[in-house]
Amino acid sequence: MNVQIKALTYDAHQIKNLQKFLFKQIKNEFGYGYIPEYHEDIVKLDEYYIFPSRNNFFIATNKETGEILATIGLRGYDKDFDEFKNMYSNESTASIWRLFVDEKYRRCGLASLMFNIAEKFAYNSNYNEIYLHTHKTLDGALQFWKKMGFEVTIDTNNELQTVHMEKRIYNVNFINQLAMYKHAIKL
Repeated sequence: MNVQIKALTYDAHQIKNLQKFLFKQIKNEFGYGYIPEYHEDIVKLDEYYIFPSRNNFFIATNKETGEILATIGLRGYDKDFDEFKNMYSNESTASIWRLFVDEKYRRCGLASLMFNIAEKFAYNSNYNEIYLHTHKTLDGALQFWKKMGFEVTIDTNNELQTVHMEKRIYNVNFINQLAMYKHAIKL
C-alpha cells in the first residue's frame, strides 16, 4: 500500500470525509458521538487548523483508494485549565489533538510517524514545547506518549482518567520520516 501524508486543505469534500473519520474514531474509542464542548475543533477545522499559520492537521491516506488511515492535529495551546494558569501560552506551546489510527492499521509505526511529522512542524513553527492530554482508559495511549518523549505533568485520576503531558522540543533531531515509513507498515 502506498501511504500519502498531507496537510489538510480548505476542500469541502476532504473536510467532510475527515469529520466522518474523526467522529467514527471517537465513537469507537470513547463510546459517544458529537459533544459540542469537546469537538468544536472538528466542526470548525478551518478555524482551528487550516487558516492559522502555526497550526496544522495531517492526514495519512491510502494513495490508491483515498481511505483515511490516520490523523493528527497541532495547534497553539488554547485551553484554560486552572491547573496550567500562566504555564503555557499559544506563542510558545503547541498542543496535539486528534491522533487517531484506524484500527486496521495500528501497531505498524503509523502513529509514531504522524507524531514525528507534527513535532517537526511544531519545531519549525518556533514552538518550545508540546502539550497534550490523554486518557489512561485508551489502550496503549499513555505508554505511546511516554515512548515519544512526553512526561506526565498531572494525573487527574478523574472519571475520564485524564493525564496531562508535555515535551520540550528544542534541539530535536529529525530524520526523513517519510522515506523510513514505507518499511514500517505491514498489512
